[in-house]
Amino acid sequence: MARDLRPKHKLCRKYGEKLCDSPKCPLTKRSYPPGVHGPNKKHIKLSGFAKQLREKQKVKRIYGILERQFSNYVAEASKKTGDTSKILLTYLESRLDNVVYRAGLALSRAAARQLVSHGHVNINGEKVDIPSYRVKVGEQVSVADKTKKSKLFENATETISKKEMPAWISVDAKNLSAKILNSPTVEHPNFDANTIIGFYSR
Repeated sequence: MARDLRPKHKLCRKYGEKLCDSPKCPLTKRSYPPGVHGPNKKHIKLSGFAKQLREKQKVKRIYGILERQFSNYVAEASKKTGDTSKILLTYLESRLDNVVYRAGLALSRAAARQLVSHGHVNINGEKVDIPSYRVKVGEQVSVADKTKKSKLFENATETISKKEMPAWISVDAKNLSAKILNSPTVEHPNFDANTIIGFYSR
């Protein structure tokens, strides 16, 4: 399974935005680009292409996706009738690793990806170990029974209960499960999906 093994927080500092799920992101203390010239680096006006490229890199970093898979999402969304940017967001949010993260069953998307790939997550009671699996409306995502007893989920019920959930997910904190109520949406994404579509349409 291909993974991006580059420094996790480098892009956060490069773009000046928190793109990770870590509460210890160094951007909170060093809000300037990495490198010896970071604190004094002058603002550079970006070209249209550079802005599009930056948005693409940001969303790939947020969801932990590599280029080939992401370009396939864009190509598939472009073939559908409707708002391509909204369709693309739906595809990204429907990924099983993202759903596990959104439901509070993992503290980060990276942790959710590992949880899924190691076979600790079920869909409607059946094990699914593919992080990119697209969860459908009405399907139930749950932690495997044997995994619920592990130390990893000792305080999970309390943690999940305190988390604000998206409107499209119904979470049962006690049973460590979540049900998809409707098509996933993102009200205020921290990237411009239309700019990304433009990058691949040029």
